[in-house]
Amino acid sequence: MDVLMLSDMPSHELLRQVKKFVPPMLDSFHKGQHGRVAVIGGSDEYSGAPFFSANASALLGADLSHVICEPQAAQVIKTYSPNLIVHPFLRQSNCGEPTTADQVAERMAGMLDRIHALVVGPGLGRDTLMQETAGKIIGEAKKRRLPIVVDADGLCLVQKDPFIVHGYTQAVLTPNIIEFGRLCRAQSIDTTGEDPSHMCYKLAKSLGGVTIIQKGPKDYISNGTQTIICDVQGGLKRSSGQGDTLSGTLATFLAWKIAYQARLWEHDNSLSDTELTILSAYGAAAITRTCSRLAFEKMKRSVQASDLSLEVPTAFDLLLG
Repeated sequence: MDVLMLSDMPSHELLRQVKKFVPPMLDSFHKGQHGRVAVIGGSDEYSGAPFFSANASALLGADLSHVICEPQAAQVIKTYSPNLIVHPFLRQSNCGEPTTADQVAERMAGMLDRIHALVVGPGLGRDTLMQETAGKIIGEAKKRRLPIVVDADGLCLVQKDPFIVHGYTQAVLTPNIIEFGRLCRAQSIDTTGEDPSHMCYKLAKSLGGVTIIQKGPKDYISNGTQTIICDVQGGLKRSSGQGDTLSGTLATFLAWKIAYQARLWEHDNSLSDTELTILSAYGAAAITRTCSRLAFEKMKRSVQASDLSLEVPTAFDLLLG
């Protein structure tokens, strides 16, 4: 299989490659084969982020979208939408129960066998038990070779213990500029005066080949071998929650990667696992930026995360339909 030089491709060609692993709509598929995604996050303070991530995953086309969260968050998230499957499995340190991270992770381990892709971090918070549990869940996911998206508070785990993802090429990290700087400092990478694409490359390489999406005016994407830039036009307001749309749509693309590799439909099988992962990152970045543009055109400065969610189906049709 020839290695694609993705860094040399223009946007329209990258999107053509992404389209190769979008599952067709066939009557031979059954429920779940278009993707089963789970979002780990949601605490007593943050219920919006895991909802927006899981909802974006479903709106892009995942068949089943789960949220695994703390009980108080679960009650709230269930009122947002009946389309998501919400599990109140996580526990915070102040929950009043004699619970350990190992016990919570063990309860969830069997569920991971039924999931195609995992998002860790939206609304997770900094509570020590929640953070420790998320780390255990990442460990269980790695045993199963599951694709993992690490975002938001999940990135604190990587900052404190980079070996939690080091060398795990099924992991995709989605830091904003502040989070990116913290990760670089944790890896002793000097970012002074560096070209952004090279900094993204250096961080990905230092973490052993995980894929990084450095979010910003342009999204820099690297796995430490190839680096691509997503400069698809976005909106002029960076609304809170835009990163949740990215993490959720990315999880769906990674779930579609699994379907592609399982040969659930006839295709040329021309894309390697490494290419599928970095193209998933590009596809999600392009979709999210297009959602931002479409929402901004309608709502201007009042655009909110919920406005981006509404644009996911349209953005998909414009770019990949």
